Amino acid sequence: MNDMLHQIEPVIPALRRYARSLVRNYAAADDLVQDCLERAVRHWEQRHDDGNPRPWLFAILHNLAVSQFRRTATRGQHVTIDEVPDHEIGQNAAQEQKLMCQEVIGKLARLPDEQRAVLLLIAVEDLSYAEAARVLNIPIGTVMSRLSRARERLQQELESSSAKPSGNVVQLRKNS
Repeated sequence: MNDMLHQIEPVIPALRRYARSLVRNYAAADDLVQDCLERAVRHWEQRHDDGNPRPWLFAILHNLAVSQFRRTATRGQHVTIDEVPDHEIGQNAAQEQKLMCQEVIGKLARLPDEQRAVLLLIAVEDLSYAEAARVLNIPIGTVMSRLSRARERLQQELESSSAKPSGNVVQLRKNS
């Protein structure tokens, strides 16, 4: 039991980050991580890893998130006003960096789920291509192509939004 806890505990912060990126809700992400850890403990002896449970734990978390997305898509999501964070209700960002961060997160959210998952696992969680392939249960070549497409699309989205004037700029003169 101590060996299991020794191997799982250092991965928990990364699992929380990944879950928050996927579901974009702190409470739901924490619930997802809790379900992941519960399942990992329950099925610890059934894992097939090379001594590194990190990809296996990410795979469990990813599969639980996909199941949750499917349930939400069929049922819809009910959120009370008390559960919505204050920053999502309508307060403007106080700093330019926060605006840029929100813009990148928004552009990231618009990526297809499979591209976003690969980009988050590789770029944020620092998994290797092989580990990401195991987490997502896809070939390494597919990981590489999805990552390439995700990076290219995100770059295009960011470049196109920087070329447009922001919504709060009033144009005084018409260009002919």
